[in-house]
Amino acid sequence: MSSSSPSPAAAAARLDLDGNPIAPLTICMIGAGGFIGSHLCEKLMAETRHVVLAVDVYCDKIRHLVDPAPPHLAGRISFHRLNIKNDSRLEGLIKMADLTINLAAICTPADYNTRPLDTIYSNFIDALPVVKYCSENSKRLIHFSTCEVYGKTIGSFLPKDHPLRKEPEFYVLKEDESPCIFGPIVKQRWSYACAKQLIERLIFAEGAENGLEFTIVRPFNWIGPRMDFIPGVDGPSEGVPRVLACFSNNLLRREPLKLVDGGQSQRTFVYIKDAIEAVVLMIENPARANGHIFNVGNPDNEVTVRELAQMMTEVYANVSGEAPLDEPMIDVSSSQFYGEGYDDSDKRIPDMTIINKQLGWNPKTPLKDLLETTLTYQHKTYKEAVKRQMSQASSTS
Repeated sequence: MSSSSPSPAAAAARLDLDGNPIAPLTICMIGAGGFIGSHLCEKLMAETRHVVLAVDVYCDKIRHLVDPAPPHLAGRISFHRLNIKNDSRLEGLIKMADLTINLAAICTPADYNTRPLDTIYSNFIDALPVVKYCSENSKRLIHFSTCEVYGKTIGSFLPKDHPLRKEPEFYVLKEDESPCIFGPIVKQRWSYACAKQLIERLIFAEGAENGLEFTIVRPFNWIGPRMDFIPGVDGPSEGVPRVLACFSNNLLRREPLKLVDGGQSQRTFVYIKDAIEAVVLMIENPARANGHIFNVGNPDNEVTVRELAQMMTEVYANVSGEAPLDEPMIDVSSSQFYGEGYDDSDKRIPDMTIINKQLGWNPKTPLKDLLETTLTYQHKTYKEAVKRQMSQASSTS
């Protein structure tokens, strides 16, 4: 038997956090072909006996699992190519499953400004049928939201030198207590956060009024291999991915890393494999997870975006053997980089009390270690393709 497939005895011996045997589930995973979905599919296939109905418009990142499924996974994972906006098959797949996981979203900051309508539709309107079908058919739902729903911290409204800015209660974000504060309407960057917050409220209301069993996940910057795309290689040439892929692209091309507004925003980062362990705990412990909103992040991995750029520059030099540029970073304004209407959050530290109490989960991987793993993957996967693309561009210019 393959080493990625558990033995029947081992699978039967798996217990939940309360010591009960874990029965195999059929899971409808919407957005299974993306960054998070691909890692979650791999984890479920390697360590559990659950069945996955993988729903997405593309399967590149899970092709090794579904095209075709390897013999040892036959009957355990199937790919269903559909767009949840307008496909009548969606309700049938949700009915077939015990649990639906909704990962589908437009979630790249560059899109919040330039495609606010698509962003709002993707994250609210398109999610409505998923919630409706789960509620009407008494199916459990794990919905992926975002730490963006918190918006700005209370501390960000205090003067920069105010002593209270350093008090945790003004910047640590708690699922059941922290307010969700956004910028003005003209700052379209908040289109994503508002849509995500509204679908959270609707899910919570379905639970309160109609008994929907739900769990809401708020990821705090999950990073690792297969995150986002490298422009012009496995994504649009003009596209702007999220920060890790954006900086990776600069490093691969030996270009200075662009720091938006000086890179002073603060973020925490968590390794995708740590975060996926938290999701599996939610899947397999409904009695502990239902009705909860969970922050999933790593408060110990906090840096400014400028510090992240410095770390990535150093780690990539070690991984690639290439010396850093003389000027490895340049500052750009948010309007130059994202266009007018961009606004940013200041500092996001997740409070981990609820997930630790309910699921006993804590992240393990330090930031430097996860950057080394990720940049090794980026270099190995993309360096030659980027080199070819740059060579073609220079020959046609």
